[in-house]
Order: sequence, then C-alpha cells, then structure tokens
Amino acid sequence: MPFTPEEIHSLPSVLSAPRFATYLAEKASDKEAALELYRWNMEVSAAFLVPLQICEVSVRNSIVTAIENTYGANWPWEKGFEISLRNPQRGYSPRRDLTDLARRLPTAGKIVAELKFVFWERMFTLSHDKTIWNSQLMTVFPNADPAKTVQQLRSEGFDKLQKVRDLRNRIAHHEPIFRRNVQQEYDRIRSIVAWTDVTTADWLDKVETVTAMIATKP
Repeated sequence: MPFTPEEIHSLPSVLSAPRFATYLAEKASDKEAALELYRWNMEVSAAFLVPLQICEVSVRNSIVTAIENTYGANWPWEKGFEISLRNPQRGYSPRRDLTDLARRLPTAGKIVAELKFVFWERMFTLSHDKTIWNSQLMTVFPNADPAKTVQQLRSEGFDKLQKVRDLRNRIAHHEPIFRRNVQQEYDRIRSIVAWTDVTTADWLDKVETVTAMIATKP
C-alpha cells in the first residue's frame, strides 16, 4: 500500500530524524523509499518474535533439564550450583541474577520465567563442562551433531545464542535489522530448536513468516 503525501511528510519527523536517517541513507534520501524500507524492517522484526519465542523456550527448558539432572529439582537454591556461576563485579552476573530471584520467588518455575536470556547463553561456558555438559549435553540436545565433541557443541551453542540474543535485543529496541542476512538469522534460530526436537523445528517452518518476507524487501 503506497504512502499518502501526508504520511510521507509526517512519518519521518514522528520516527525521529536520527532513527530515520539510517533508512534515508540506504535509499539515497528518497523519503518514500526509505519509509517502505522502514515498514519492511518493522514487519520482519515483528515476524521474528515467533521463532525467537520458540527458540528461547526450547533452549532454556533443555538447559533446565540438564541442571535438574545434575543438581536436583531445587537447583536455584543449591549452593553448589550457585558457586558454579560466574560473578563478575562489572557487567552481567549470572550468580547475582539467580540469587536475587531465588530470594524473592517461591518456585523454580517462576525463577526460570524471570531469568534473563543471557543467563542461558552463559550456561554454555567452559566452567560447566565438567559438572553438566560432559554428561548432559547429548541427553538434553539429542540432535546435536554427534561427530563433534561436547566442547565444540557447547562452544557452538554459546556462539549461536549470543547472535540470537543480539538480534532479539536489536528488535526489542526497534533498531534496523534490514542489513542482516535474514535467512541466516532464521536458520540459526531453527538449528537451536532442532537440537532439542526436530518435529518442533519442522513445525516452526510451517508457522513462521520471516522467510516469506525476504523476497518482499524493498
């Protein structure tokens, strides 16, 4: 649907000059073309919410199973698990994130729902190999590549989740994603889901609308 003259006049100022400048630069200062690109970026960002949701839920549930198999159902309050988590003085601390929630929330399920995405990403670090991943990775991620070592897979999981989290954060902050390889971003998300369950990954292919939008990019 084409933009009206009034929309072409008003929308750029409402979107803000600095934000809209990225799109104008991409479209050689053509306002209407830049608005088309902005609309596409907005719509593909919204479309990513479904794959991102399935990805986050599936990977965190698998990681929770691995933690439970190691530390028991009350793992948020297990001192052994708590001290296994990194606790840097600056930046994000998985230990502080967990302990703050464990003090306030009554069940592991509520804590899982509130832990940040980065917590699950940081579970794929070397410090958890001996206690968790050496015995649990292929159990909770049965479709991970059996030709790779646990260390290779765990490192791959960290890298993929870090990239997925970056995409998620850019979308959450309404940032441009139009220069990204959209197919590659979707394939990465799907591959994480498939580690846990191929049927769910196949179902995601049926319900997602991201890939159909690639050909419509203005």
